[in-house]
Amino acid sequence: MVPSRSIPLQIPPLENGDRLGRDEFERRYQAMPHLKQAELIEGVVYMPAALRFRSHGQPHGNLVTCLGTYAALTPGVAMGDNPTVRLDLDNELQPDAVLLIEPQQGGQTQLSEDDYIEGAPELIAEVAASSAAIDLTDKKLAYQRNGVKEYLVWQVFDQKLDWFHWQENRYVSLPIDPDGIIRSHVFPGLWLAIDDLLRGDMAQVLTILQTGLASSQHTTFINQLTADSE
Repeated sequence: MVPSRSIPLQIPPLENGDRLGRDEFERRYQAMPHLKQAELIEGVVYMPAALRFRSHGQPHGNLVTCLGTYAALTPGVAMGDNPTVRLDLDNELQPDAVLLIEPQQGGQTQLSEDDYIEGAPELIAEVAASSAAIDLTDKKLAYQRNGVKEYLVWQVFDQKLDWFHWQENRYVSLPIDPDGIIRSHVFPGLWLAIDDLLRGDMAQVLTILQTGLASSQHTTFINQLTADSE
C-alpha cells in the first residue's frame, strides 16, 4: 500500500472584487509580499492601478507636507503616510494620509501589537481622480459610520477639495471662509488655503498654515493635549 501524502494547501491570491472578511483579507495580503497596496472596503477587495504623478503623486505629497508640518509643531498629534487602518471587520484601508491624536492624549485609535492603526483616526485625507471615485462613495460611508471626525477628499480632475466634519452621526461640509481658507474643527490651527493648494502654490499654502499654527486656538489646543496626558 502506497502511503498517502498530504497536499499543501495554497493561499489564494487577492483579486479585485473578492468579498472577504478582514482576517482572510490579511491572510491573503500577507502571502503576497510583492503587493504594495490593497484595501478592504465594505467587505470588497480593491487593488489600485499604478499611480500617476500629476493626478496623484504630487497632490498626495502636498497634502502630506501640510499635515506633516502641522503634526511636527503639535505635540501629541501624529501624521501617517499611507498607513494600514483596521477600521472594522469589513474595512481595512490604506488612506493617503491620516492625522491622529496620540492615544495617551485621549485619541480614539490604538496601535496593535503588529503596529497597525486600529479604530478611526481623527482625520483622513484621500486624493481622488474625480467626484465619481470610491473615496466619495463606499469609503466615505465606512469612515462616517466608524466616526472618523474629519474626512478630506481632493478631487484632482474636478479641481475641488471637500472637507467633511462628523456631526450628529453624519458628515457635513466645512465651509470655505471668505478669505478662501478652510479651518479644521478637530485640529485647531490646521488652516488650508484651498485655491492656493489646488493650483500648487505651496509657498502660500504653508504661509497660511504657519499663521494657523501661530494662532491662540492652536496654543490652547496644545495646552489641552498636554493636560490630557498628565
